[in-house]
Amino acid sequence: MSNKSTITAIIIAKNEEEMIVNCVETVRWCDEILVIDNNSTDKTVQLAEASGARVVGTKASSFSELRNEGLKKAKTDWVFYLDADERVTPKLAQEIQVHVETNDAAVLQVKRKNIYYGQLVTHGGWGRDLLERVFLRSALKTWQGQVHESPEFTGQVIKLHQELVHFTHRNTRDNLLKSADWTLIEAKLLYEAKSPQVKISTLFRKAIMEFVRRLIFKKGYQDGIVGWIESMVQGMNKFLVYLQLWELQQKPSLSDQYQQAEREIVELWKQQS
Repeated sequence: MSNKSTITAIIIAKNEEEMIVNCVETVRWCDEILVIDNNSTDKTVQLAEASGARVVGTKASSFSELRNEGLKKAKTDWVFYLDADERVTPKLAQEIQVHVETNDAAVLQVKRKNIYYGQLVTHGGWGRDLLERVFLRSALKTWQGQVHESPEFTGQVIKLHQELVHFTHRNTRDNLLKSADWTLIEAKLLYEAKSPQVKISTLFRKAIMEFVRRLIFKKGYQDGIVGWIESMVQGMNKFLVYLQLWELQQKPSLSDQYQQAEREIVELWKQQS
């Protein structure tokens, strides 16, 4: 009877029909490929299944929920988390396999190489971030966090030498669609924390501070025009967070205000009859 350790690749996806197949191809060395699909409306599910992955459909409001769903569904000794826009190189796969076979750690950290707008970025806070992505399943307890999720685990951690490649911010439209989702989540968290009332000065101060922080203090300018673009995008995202916080703070709510306006129009027509 074989004692070989087994591993599941858990891929998080939502409307990733352009990315899912190539992602699956880079983890075929895993014993199982599990796609946690977050209510996709495109062909992500069909393409993932046709590529040989097992798909679990769900509807979640955070990455933590999606990653925890994957943890519940996986049955192997190890789990390896990645997103549909991430790619595993052959050397990274080999390095992971060595540690899985030797069981010399409980958690593996991987550096992520970020490609924004077709270019490798190394400044602005988007350098080679270090992430816990490979776990002995028994060591991983849960994932927490609404916007920026983090794992709770026990055991020794080893830092891998090879990098995970991240093809993100591939175009402005996709970038804006994702921003629309996570900026609202962050705004709701700030609202629940009873953040101070948003003013005009708040909107511009938050946006400009984020832009300057990314571009100057974190040296985003060293990545050229892409660094400038990303700094502006992050400033815009911060603006959107506080704009939506302002919306949530309105009393009566914006929805109630529009309903009242509708009733007034209806009343005017009644007066004409």
